[in-house]
Amino acid sequence: MDTGTTAFMLCCIIGLTMMIPGLALFYGGMVSVKSSTNMMMMTFGAVALVGVLWVLFGFSMTFGTSMGGFVGSITEFFGMKDLLESQTTISGLPVSLFALFQALFAAITVALISGAAADRMKFGAWMVFAGLWAVLVYFPVAHWVFAFDGVVTENSVGGWIANNLKAIDFAGGTAVHINAGAAALAVAIVLGKAANWGQLRKPHNVPLTLLGAGLLWAGWYAFNGGSALAAGNSAAIVMVTTFVATCAATLAWLAVEKFKDGHVTGVGAAAGAITGLVAITPACGAVTPVGAIILGIVAGAICPFAVGLKTKFGYDDSLDVVGVHLVGGIIGTLMIGFLASDSMPNAKNGLFYGGGFDQLWRQAVAAGAVVIYSFVIAYIIAIALKKTIGIRISPEEEEKGIDTHVHRDAAYELAPA
Repeated sequence: MDTGTTAFMLCCIIGLTMMIPGLALFYGGMVSVKSSTNMMMMTFGAVALVGVLWVLFGFSMTFGTSMGGFVGSITEFFGMKDLLESQTTISGLPVSLFALFQALFAAITVALISGAAADRMKFGAWMVFAGLWAVLVYFPVAHWVFAFDGVVTENSVGGWIANNLKAIDFAGGTAVHINAGAAALAVAIVLGKAANWGQLRKPHNVPLTLLGAGLLWAGWYAFNGGSALAAGNSAAIVMVTTFVATCAATLAWLAVEKFKDGHVTGVGAAAGAITGLVAITPACGAVTPVGAIILGIVAGAICPFAVGLKTKFGYDDSLDVVGVHLVGGIIGTLMIGFLASDSMPNAKNGLFYGGGFDQLWRQAVAAGAVVIYSFVIAYIIAIALKKTIGIRISPEEEEKGIDTHVHRDAAYELAPA
């Protein structure tokens, strides 16, 4: 056991946990004051549920011996008891710490989807959706991407993207962001438009959104840097590329805002930062710092326009999960095929570094497979819930606010007029 790396990963666990209130504040500040508690509750509820499922069988489905490259054995590490008692290590880490690190990936990914359901989804339906999607989509897709052969046990066989396709995804561009973004699109379509669709939606608390974005930015160092699974040069490089891509994307988003609307906004700064973080996630170990700047600029310039697609096509992606996470994740995943340098931890060259198109087609296949699988299964789950327990709150609840109807917890005690 490597005690230095173990200590580093313990710190990363704390950083990842900061992303839970970070996401809650980021989303909670952008919605109506009448539904901000509900928005935050969707994050906390998803994290709690997925955490339990992960220990029971999610870790086994993700890192158990593969069944045809699609999903790991459900029973191999059921409850994780035998695995923990064996004192198995992964890259010098206790397997329990590796499992907790990956559990937070799973929980945060599911919580991301909730941004497409703001103001109008039943909390109970959300919790059922979160559990089913984690089991049917996240655990298998994480197996495809993160389960390398021999990662937990010497003879274990992993997922098809990691071991056969050999696409690069350092920290979850496909398994986390494209996965959540595609599911968010499906949920938004099934839920339908909010009652105030077409009206200017004003975030009720921009400082909360900026605070949440800042906490997410801080936690993202653990998200990406911790994926190196070692306290060494790779983790340091990854943190540098994560930082500079986020800076570049923030500037690019604000420049687009100024060009389009004549002003820059706090929400735009927060969205730009998250866009950069999303885009660099798969590429943080593949591109140089200059490549990270280019990647951040491209994502920060394209995603503001991608956000506008919901108006053109008529889907109510309330908090722009599709425009930021799906599109940003695809940009980051594909640009590895252009900007990857073999001087970086992933040690692969993209097209611009003499590597030809080999890596690019692998990245495209990985992104496309995750988009299709996640969208189709999420759509089926959402339709099934709509036809059984119902997925949307009543018009009266939507008008008066979901917080008081469902949670009996108003975000603020406002003095009477």
